[in-house]
Amino acid sequence: MNITFSLDEINQVAQQVLYAQLHKVILFNGEMGVGKTTFIKALAQQLGVKDATSSPTFSLVNEYQITDNQFLYHFDVYRLKSESEALDMGIDEYLYSGNWCCIEWAEKIPNLIPMEHSVIEIKTLSDGRRELTLT
Repeated sequence: MNITFSLDEINQVAQQVLYAQLHKVILFNGEMGVGKTTFIKALAQQLGVKDATSSPTFSLVNEYQITDNQFLYHFDVYRLKSESEALDMGIDEYLYSGNWCCIEWAEKIPNLIPMEHSVIEIKTLSDGRRELTLT
């Protein structure tokens, strides 16, 4: 799936992505500043997260409740120096919990990613719009 959109359309695109065949573990690829966190915020909103969302750059993971027993975990593993650091924080328990897991900079932990996952790549186009590719 390929979608080109403006930031004004991000909520509609997030909803469209959720209706696609999407695994609950989603890797987000793209350059710094392309809008990965912004898109994850839109996904969270479409999933029903009521709390304010923010980047987990310093906390590594933010947890948001969707329903009584469903959660969205938003990871930013950019600062990790090794996969063992991710294991020390218990990332494997999150990834295999059956809850939504959105991971920025997943290339830092390639051996920890479950086999069943989706990938969203976001690029900035010359006119400021974004191109999203879902695989």
